[in-house]
Amino acid sequence: MKHRYTIALVLLALGLVTLSVILHRQVLATQFVLEDAFVRVSVVVLFGFLVLLVIRYLGLLWFSYLDQLEDQELPDMRQYPMVSIIVPCFNEGTVVQSSIRSLLELDYPNYEILVIDDGSTDDTYRKANEMAGRHEGGAEVRVIRKPNGGKSRALNRGIRSARGSIVLCMDGDSRLTPDTVREGVKHFMDPSIAAVAGNVKVINRENLISKLQALEYIEGLNMARKAQGFFRMVNIIPGPIGMFRKSALFEVGLYEHDTYAEDCDLTLKLLLAGFKVVYERRCVALTEAPEELLDLLKQRYRWTRGILQAVRKHSNLLWKPFATPANSLILWYMVFEGLVWPAMNIFANVFFVIVGIKYGMTELLFFWWTQLTILDIAAALFCVAIEEEDLRLAFYAVYYRVFFITVIDVCKVMATLEELMGTQMSWGKLERKGRI
Repeated sequence: MKHRYTIALVLLALGLVTLSVILHRQVLATQFVLEDAFVRVSVVVLFGFLVLLVIRYLGLLWFSYLDQLEDQELPDMRQYPMVSIIVPCFNEGTVVQSSIRSLLELDYPNYEILVIDDGSTDDTYRKANEMAGRHEGGAEVRVIRKPNGGKSRALNRGIRSARGSIVLCMDGDSRLTPDTVREGVKHFMDPSIAAVAGNVKVINRENLISKLQALEYIEGLNMARKAQGFFRMVNIIPGPIGMFRKSALFEVGLYEHDTYAEDCDLTLKLLLAGFKVVYERRCVALTEAPEELLDLLKQRYRWTRGILQAVRKHSNLLWKPFATPANSLILWYMVFEGLVWPAMNIFANVFFVIVGIKYGMTELLFFWWTQLTILDIAAALFCVAIEEEDLRLAFYAVYYRVFFITVIDVCKVMATLEELMGTQMSWGKLERKGRI
């Protein structure tokens, strides 16, 4: 029944995409009188870009679906390797005990919890230390305090102190569901797999901004990871939930400190070294998303610049498509997602508004938004079904396109310009409300 439901939604998604293609043909069939050569060229380029977006959506939907068909539960392991769960914390006093309690409820017989206090100035260390020691069920909580040096250094300290052959890295403000470790560990029976990217869900669906992020995590992030997972080439392991083979981490040099997206940088190093990275939807981390617009923009500003920094570190592989085709494809995909797509979206919106006013071609503007909204709705329905999520989230796809994506794209473009100009930046820690 579950697969029938998924297939029905895939057919619905394809039907919506077909409708969008029909709209596309109708608009192209309309005779517009454009005297300006720049406008004519821009229309052709933008519609070409729109076709590329349709292909992208179809590709992600299709490969996500293929991955879903392969997504059979792996057999239980006869032996359970020790897993070290590393929780880096900086001023997480409001949530650290809740995070630790959730970890003590994990359904796995052989693990330890390492809380790395990265020089917190609040009561994080005291609260974490109150829970140190061995607990019922056998899990031991160890708390390590170090001078502040950033998340990557805190994670490395934890990895070096880990007793397990597999390490799970998470955020101090996140919470794992009970089956997370058990489901993720099964993938490491394949010796070629170095890491498992988990499924991040927004727990604080309190207002429009956080609900839109809940949809974004399901559609915009997890759909891409699921499609990439079909090829065992997930390009960003999320900070709130990533599992690693410890030997592979040492082989690529652990986390580095020269980007603001250490998770992306480490994932790229693993892929470029020839390791496989998969996605496991049953490895779930619940995280607290920003509820205020300014906090959201600060977060996305850092994400964008950090990803660009990671791509620039390995940019020499962009120009070696024949020597390393898979690696080159990964990096070009990230360039498209991080640079080309946001810039083209903003240009299209401004262009169609100006052209609509000047030439009375409001059909173009309506078509552009309708096309992308249809694609968003199709993808949202598909992803909500796969994730067995709240169907009501799919209805936020309209707000997602009209409001959310536009704001985020402007933020990405500004972050890109400042990264290219070398503008100084700081981590910009998000203050949590303790929703977990």
